[in-house]
Amino acid sequence: MSDVVTAPAGRLTEPDVAALATGLGVALHTAGLPVGPDRCERLARAVTVMDATSVAELRACALATMVSDPSQMTTFDRVFAALFGGPSPFRDMGLPTAPAVPRADADGGPQPTAGSEGTPDGLPPGLRMSDAVPAAADADEPLLEGPALHRVASAAERLRGRDFTELSPVELQQLVTLMREMTLAIPPRRTRRYRPARDGKRPDLRRTLRLARRSGGEAIRFARRAPRVRPRRLVVLCDISGSMEPYARALLMLLYVLNRGQAGSSQPGGGQNRPEVFSFATRLTRLTPALAAASPDTMLAKAGEAAPDWSGGTRIGAAVKEFNDRYGSRGLARGAVVLIISDGWETGDPALLGAQMARLRRMAHRIVWANPRTQSPRYRPEVGGMAAAWPYCDAVVSAHNLDALDDLLAALHAR
Repeated sequence: MSDVVTAPAGRLTEPDVAALATGLGVALHTAGLPVGPDRCERLARAVTVMDATSVAELRACALATMVSDPSQMTTFDRVFAALFGGPSPFRDMGLPTAPAVPRADADGGPQPTAGSEGTPDGLPPGLRMSDAVPAAADADEPLLEGPALHRVASAAERLRGRDFTELSPVELQQLVTLMREMTLAIPPRRTRRYRPARDGKRPDLRRTLRLARRSGGEAIRFARRAPRVRPRRLVVLCDISGSMEPYARALLMLLYVLNRGQAGSSQPGGGQNRPEVFSFATRLTRLTPALAAASPDTMLAKAGEAAPDWSGGTRIGAAVKEFNDRYGSRGLARGAVVLIISDGWETGDPALLGAQMARLRRMAHRIVWANPRTQSPRYRPEVGGMAAAWPYCDAVVSAHNLDALDDLLAALHAR
């Protein structure tokens, strides 16, 4: 710990930046903050760029890179104070506390302070910064990936790689924090309206004549214009039948996070291009109003109230037909990116699904199908509803865990 603890004057003693970032990340992660290897890397980069030489500068770097929500400030302050000075705030609490700092006795030898032997005032063995990195004498050696580094990465990596059906309700809530780091980019569409543009290929005669009035009727400047571009609409049809219920919950949480991001976006038209979400099992239900809820739990509760067929059977063809009749043919699907979330289990007529998918394909710009069953390399869409719908899909992704959502967002962004 002496390699990374502050000097008596409040000045850092030239620590190994990677060691310091890893140790602080381990302590914050153990205390319950969603800190992973990516944030530890950002902290090390920030300390290097700022050339931090004091505790105050280190705290500023850590605050900017390790904290993503105001509710995390209390825990952050407790852990930082415990590691870098001040009385231990973890006494009589169930959180990890600061490791003991060696102090010299009368003979000059280092003696551990009270609580260094596993008392409530000391960090558990293996979580100390000195346990996570080599000693100062080995500073020239490359940093080895030790047990502490595995612990930092393990929780976030396990959560990202686990199937949505294996996650507990608490772990599903933790997904929201990780999903906030994702962004939705829908390909743009060309509108019929135009905007002034210096590099536009279409001449703007009216504006050119207005500019000519300033120069005695001589057209010195020629104005041009280009088509306006706006993001395409995203339409989501989510299967909420019994076999899809865990995946539907996770993906509706993703849509909720993306919807909140679009609402606060500064991009032109960001608030006007939020997802249009429908659920289906035995009937079609519009869930877009539920995405405006204050929290993911409230959103799921409102979605459950609005969809009485939650965890019911599956009639994909009938649901797509109802969407085409009531919404798609009236303009909602025209030029839109359509995302269908379903495992393809069809209890109705597959021929109906094929016919309705062909009809939807003629209206939509792009159709992406998220099917968790495709994660298996042995999966083949040879029978049933998936075989009927497959020819009309531009992309099929699994979307069965958090890592697979990157493929889903990439498929939605493709042109």
